[in-house]
Amino acid sequence: QVQLVESGGGLVQAGGSLRLSCAASGRTFSRLAMGWFRQAPGKEREFVAAIGWNGGSTYYADSVKGRFTISRDNAKNTVYLQMNSLKPEDTAVYYCAAARGVPTAQANFRRYDYWGQGTQVTVSS
Repeated sequence: QVQLVESGGGLVQAGGSLRLSCAASGRTFSRLAMGWFRQAPGKEREFVAAIGWNGGSTYYADSVKGRFTISRDNAKNTVYLQMNSLKPEDTAVYYCAAARGVPTAQANFRRYDYWGQGTQVTVSS
């Protein structure tokens, strides 16, 4: 089992920045591909960003490319999502997810085995 705990969400004005963190426990973190997804009210869950085992493989949704950066620190069992130039349409609950057995970044939510509880990000205009 893997436990994932997100933090760092909050309220920010458009154009501002936030950094989300996701702390993992319970399994060898360095052998988990990690991803961030988000879900806004009334909308389906949406892929945001993903990273492979050693950080060399990353993948972003077009809507966040150039504004968001995913990274990981395997020594701290933590994955990060740096969000810059935030827009009101980025408002959502952001979820961290972990995938077993795949070394590269994964965009398909069905590849993920474990999910965090989510952290709210609200961007005001």
